Amino acid sequence: MTRLIQLQKGTTRAVAVVDEPRLRVLKDSSILSLAQEALQSGEKLTGLIQRKETVETLDYEPIYLGQSEWRILPAMDHSGEPARCLVSGTGLTHLGSAKNRNAMHGAELEHLTDSMKMFRWGVENGKPAAGRVGVAPEWFFKGAGTILRAHGEPLLVPFYGEDGGEEAEVAGVYIIAPDGQPRRIGMATGNEFSDHTFERRNYLNLAGSKIRDCALGPELVIDSEFQFVPGRVKIERAGRELWSKEIATGEAEMCHSLGNIEHHHFKFESHRRPGDVHIHYFGAHSLSFGDGLILADGDVMDISFTGFGRALRNPLRVASPREKPISVLSLG
Repeated sequence: MTRLIQLQKGTTRAVAVVDEPRLRVLKDSSILSLAQEALQSGEKLTGLIQRKETVETLDYEPIYLGQSEWRILPAMDHSGEPARCLVSGTGLTHLGSAKNRNAMHGAELEHLTDSMKMFRWGVENGKPAAGRVGVAPEWFFKGAGTILRAHGEPLLVPFYGEDGGEEAEVAGVYIIAPDGQPRRIGMATGNEFSDHTFERRNYLNLAGSKIRDCALGPELVIDSEFQFVPGRVKIERAGRELWSKEIATGEAEMCHSLGNIEHHHFKFESHRRPGDVHIHYFGAHSLSFGDGLILADGDVMDISFTGFGRALRNPLRVASPREKPISVLSLG
């Protein structure tokens, strides 16, 4: 599988192919520009990448550890125009996320919570036959490209947040072609990161709990396999492992097919504007919050999936409290 990484040194951006333990630099400054060129030329992206390779290489390890002038950027962005990058996600997609919810087994539909009803609908009709449309999954908006964070960057619990917790996922990365056709560029390891305490107070808080930072990368896989993808998520505190769990994603572990998730995201006309970039998180298998863990300032979230390159690591930061409300000034 071809894996790309985006880098920056000062004002200089670069794209490189991961060829452990080295990075092979390409004749391009962003994955976006590579995708745009592939759309314009009709050339396969993997072939274009091979043609763009230079003789320049970089040592990956010091860059990954933050010990280089080069720093890692999010695995995809809309460089220079982040408002044209829509970040969203799909929930209640993974079978593992509901294995311990005994209420769904044998219960009458009218006695289930709204969340479990939606999960059950996905189990029943989330993987339609070819050419058919299945049931819509839960969908949420996270923000524009300004919320994206790279490997090593902190994820912030804002002053209005009640907590912050990891959501270890794979995200799909897309660009809309000039004719309005969505095109999948690839997939990347992601930390969707949400405020689970706020959401738990009332499920109607879900929308607000998702408007948070999120991380993507460090690598983008161009031709990834997504049938069964094992992984591992762990939380470190003061340099020691505090919690960990083996996880899995991919269609074999989900109650919705990739095609069904993509249809229900891109069926909206406003999601098919030519030139826009979309980053869509496919859902989580397990959460440390579900095991009763509340993350603290300085904790490090570590997420890895087989075939998706090096682990995505991000520290958690808690913002200082704010006493005064945000005020709105009149232009009148």
